[in-house]
Amino acid sequence: MPRPDTTPDEALIARLRKQIDSIDEKLLALLDSRLEIVAQIGAAKLKSNASIYRPERELAIIDRLSSLPAKHLSKDAIEAIYQEIFAISRNLELPEKVAYLGPVGSYTHQAAESRFGAMSEYLPINTISAVFNALESKQARYGVVPIENNTNGIVGECIDNLANSSVKIIAEIILPIHLSFASQCEHLSQIERIYSKDIAFGQCGAFLHAHNLLNIQQIPVESTAKAAQLATQDPKSAAICSHIAAKLYHLPLMFSHIQDSQGNKTRFVILSDFHNPPSGRDKTSIFARLQGFEKAGTLLRFLESFSRANINLTKIDSRPIRSKNSFDSGFYMDFMGHRDDEKIAKIFEEWGEQIQWLGSYPHIDS
Repeated sequence: MPRPDTTPDEALIARLRKQIDSIDEKLLALLDSRLEIVAQIGAAKLKSNASIYRPERELAIIDRLSSLPAKHLSKDAIEAIYQEIFAISRNLELPEKVAYLGPVGSYTHQAAESRFGAMSEYLPINTISAVFNALESKQARYGVVPIENNTNGIVGECIDNLANSSVKIIAEIILPIHLSFASQCEHLSQIERIYSKDIAFGQCGAFLHAHNLLNIQQIPVESTAKAAQLATQDPKSAAICSHIAAKLYHLPLMFSHIQDSQGNKTRFVILSDFHNPPSGRDKTSIFARLQGFEKAGTLLRFLESFSRANINLTKIDSRPIRSKNSFDSGFYMDFMGHRDDEKIAKIFEEWGEQIQWLGSYPHIDS
């Protein structure tokens, strides 16, 4: 019974909250039942040495649930909820250690947590090359690194390491990038240095020009989070960083959303040592070292192989090959489909060792 002094609205809210409490208890019981089944699957996977992380299975679950009627849950909301459930489930099957381009608060850290959740063990590493080394030396099972930005293009260090490593791309993450300008200074005229990742300066050219900051010393560092950390220690400096990094290092924000493109996005890849089965909606990445590339028509013949097979190329980017001949080049390429698809398998058979497979993984719409 409601208290005598309770208003009708307060009584209604109290009844609705009791209903929420009841639903929460049922949800908890159902989640615990789900995790019990997950534990059984994990035990079976360990016996067969199967991979714990199955990005194609997770994508299929989200797609299936998103197709069901839901009045208040968008696909993004469903994905946010279930990515955390997936992360808890994977850690129940086998605790995960994830190396990423750090430090804490970097965009790569955000990308890693969006997929592996709060319960995983994270290993922040200062360079992309060192993330690859951590995977190859088994210090971590998974790695997360940036591979391209839709404003500044390919991350060369990532491609170079993929072309010279045994680890593969097993998944991708698309993360919107919103940059902020943070400083301990009260006025822009007091700033003598700006710290940020090299690529971030290029993404904020219009802002720097508009505020007469182009002639201020620009100091490139490993990450935007590192920039925020350094600016905290340097009273005459500023950082171009995420608002999360600024908050983490207690660096006051002066301007938000300073990137030139409000649609600025970075594509990150998850790396590991296993291969994904086809999901039906896959992307494949390769690095091609074409023999006789200096001869006319070699690249054209290579590309025609994809055209004849009706394979959709989504990216091709030239990269120098580390060799005695400093002008040798290779090609990083993305295309739709899985290596196990018949028409793609024929491409690999035709070109043999000239193609290095970098991974096949579920394609994420950008």
